[in-house]
Amino acid sequence: MSLMDHLAARIRADGPVSVAEYMADCLLHPQYGYYTTRDPLGAQGDFTTAPEISQMFGELLGLALAQAWLDQGSPAPFTLAELGPGRGTLMADLLRATRGVPGFHAAMQIHLVEASPALRSVQAKTLESYAPEWLDTADALPDQPLFLVANEFFDALPVRQFLRAGDGWSERRIGLKDGALSFGLTPTAAQPALAHRLADTRDGDLVELCEPAAPVTQCIAARIAAHGGAALIVDYGDWRALGDTLQALRAHEPADPLQTPGAADLTAHVDFEALAMAAKTAGCAFTRLTPQGVFLERLGITDRARALAAPLQGDGLETLIAAHRRLTHPEEMGNLFKVLGLYPSQAAPPPGLNT
Repeated sequence: MSLMDHLAARIRADGPVSVAEYMADCLLHPQYGYYTTRDPLGAQGDFTTAPEISQMFGELLGLALAQAWLDQGSPAPFTLAELGPGRGTLMADLLRATRGVPGFHAAMQIHLVEASPALRSVQAKTLESYAPEWLDTADALPDQPLFLVANEFFDALPVRQFLRAGDGWSERRIGLKDGALSFGLTPTAAQPALAHRLADTRDGDLVELCEPAAPVTQCIAARIAAHGGAALIVDYGDWRALGDTLQALRAHEPADPLQTPGAADLTAHVDFEALAMAAKTAGCAFTRLTPQGVFLERLGITDRARALAAPLQGDGLETLIAAHRRLTHPEEMGNLFKVLGLYPSQAAPPPGLNT
């Protein structure tokens, strides 16, 4: 049996599924899900994230969190956490860069929020000298100061899709047509969760709603508001989402999201406004949304690149130059990816970000 067989049987029995239900099955089905059955990262996988491109990314995020920790009086103990840590590369680079920060490692308790057994196994090898603790969900994070990073975590959370029709919305759902998966629409109905989008959309516009994003953000923000800390959320998207951003990636190439379910990575652009409003509801302050390239330049990525380049030549130097460009250039990841910071209202924002 395949995930396609499972989905077809489910649709025949219960009718078309929402895009969110489809994404959840494709990514996290216990037997056939994309993340539960493989390591998707790197040249042999389907996509490459910033930490896999260069050590500079994790180093600079680590130093930014460490400075935020120092600015808040070096609380101890504190939780050092990552949502969706991939292979553990970002956390490993973060920990190496912060070894020289007095008291930081002695006070930290590392928690990794990871749903994939396959990736947990890889993370355990990468971080074996640090004895991290794994959690299934963000709401299991300890009630103490929290310094957290989430890189390309929120884009993998399932989204529902709605088409504007008058003052109502038709939900996009996935059914079967001639034995293949196919998009369809529900009858038009009111959607209270999208009432605020009537002002900036027109008939026929598609809007995505990521229902799991707010609860996750509130878990993080409530701990930061109550106990101190900071969060750096890095992802692709914008302040307010508009249009169909559901995409599939297989072997580093775009793919049809409805083809080969469970065998391709599925993501959607992040609506950062929804994250910021969820943080505000929990009593936490948030920064301006900042392009990744601007953020990394403020943190000194060019100086770090020059230091790493000093002993290099040939292919090694070219690889470093290409990595710096890919992370920062507006036509690469520099503008597509954004950074949102969360912090206590009485504290300074994390380095590299402005209010």
